[in-house]
Amino acid sequence: MTEPCELSAVEARALIGTKTLSASELLESCIRRIDAVDPAVNAMVARDDERARAAAKQADAATMRGDALGPLHGLPIGIKDLENVAGLRTTYGSELYRDHVPAEDQLIVASVRKAGAIVLGKTNTPEWGAGANTRNAVYGATGNPFDPSKCAAGSSGGSGVALATGMVPIATGSDTGGSLRNPAAYNGIVGFRPSPGLVPSEKRLLGWNPLSVLGPMARTVPDLCLLLSTMVSDNAADPLATTIHGKTVRRPEDFFRPEPIDLATLRVAVTPDFGFAPTERHIREVFAEKAGRFSHLFAKTEEATPDCSGSDETFEVLRAVNFLAGMYERVRDTPEMVGPNVRANVEEGLGYGALDITRALKQQTVLYKNWQGFFADYDVILSPAVTLSPRPWSELYPAEIDGTPTRTYFHWLALAYAVTNVGHPAISLPVGLDRNGMPFGLQIVGPRGGDAKVLAVAAALEAALAGDALTCRPVPDIAKLAAMPRLSDSPGFLGFG
Repeated sequence: MTEPCELSAVEARALIGTKTLSASELLESCIRRIDAVDPAVNAMVARDDERARAAAKQADAATMRGDALGPLHGLPIGIKDLENVAGLRTTYGSELYRDHVPAEDQLIVASVRKAGAIVLGKTNTPEWGAGANTRNAVYGATGNPFDPSKCAAGSSGGSGVALATGMVPIATGSDTGGSLRNPAAYNGIVGFRPSPGLVPSEKRLLGWNPLSVLGPMARTVPDLCLLLSTMVSDNAADPLATTIHGKTVRRPEDFFRPEPIDLATLRVAVTPDFGFAPTERHIREVFAEKAGRFSHLFAKTEEATPDCSGSDETFEVLRAVNFLAGMYERVRDTPEMVGPNVRANVEEGLGYGALDITRALKQQTVLYKNWQGFFADYDVILSPAVTLSPRPWSELYPAEIDGTPTRTYFHWLALAYAVTNVGHPAISLPVGLDRNGMPFGLQIVGPRGGDAKVLAVAAALEAALAGDALTCRPVPDIAKLAAMPRLSDSPGFLGFG
């Protein structure tokens, strides 16, 4: 019999609305699942069980009274530990904030609460989101639910694992170099990087810098759309959430459910590397096999890529500038309390001058224009979401791929940051397993502002592939995880190795 925690968010919300399932029953099922499997994977790091139970009782009372119910009414949600939750320990994965308890909800948290979601806990993240291996000195490492000795990716790794294992039906995340897409790919769930400003953030220190965005994660595309619809707004707290005075541009109803789309009308470009990403041979071969199973669904499928020359250098400089804005004083004043990835970015940033930054901004503009010309001929681009299959989390980051050294601790994320550089929307959709038995994520990239189009294509492809054992969403073995030893007993669990 299906546990309530295994229901999709859409299904669970419908059952709550018809009084067939109570919010309290769903919450208790999620809590039982956390108790059973979280020791093996360490995804839900700060729990709020009692306040969640009180909120669920209030939600049930509202349902029984016949009150108007929000779109997320009664659904438990995991909040990434980079996002402030009032009254709940929020550490950012940093020893400096080990005991930090915010007084107010961040805007994204307030939005999902207003829509009826119940915050169940915080999900693990690398220190300050630096890197795609979810481990830190406060809570330790997060293991992959398909093999807890391996990396869950990141920086929204805790959210990805919590979703894959049924701890929550929906979760929040954020993305600079793929932090919504990478953990989605590694954990067999869905993560969407929206256009900058679609989900407003009041915490962006460089207000007009589009690299970092907030966004939704879920197990299916319809679930993700339901969550996204509650996050979208034209809130003036974010300079990138541009609006036309007196008119609503970003309407929640535009994202409430994926629009129908005929895949047979689409012109699709496929690329294993965008011409520069260090994609391992194994992933190239698996991507070709996967694409071969569904390329017939489209009107045209060609191997092609926009010109991405200079993508590495551009992202490296602009990322370092972001870290200088947020981390310079912390590294300067308390270097012993800051991990190696954050220090590396700050030190790198201090080595750049105004001319380096100017060149990076100019090249970012060139890249953007290259992409606009490319999308005159194609509707979407398909690529692998990540350059390599999951490796052990004990490896802080991949120092080489197929024997070739990587440029930086985040170079292995190049398939994701190729898209970040130009600000296009992208999703990671699970399409079965790779040859190592680990989840494989397909990245679907849309045109400028094409958020709804990306979601529509992903939903249609998800439905088309659901009946194929080689391309449907993989599910971890919950019973096996429940019988595993505690991840916290592993050597090197706490810290950076």
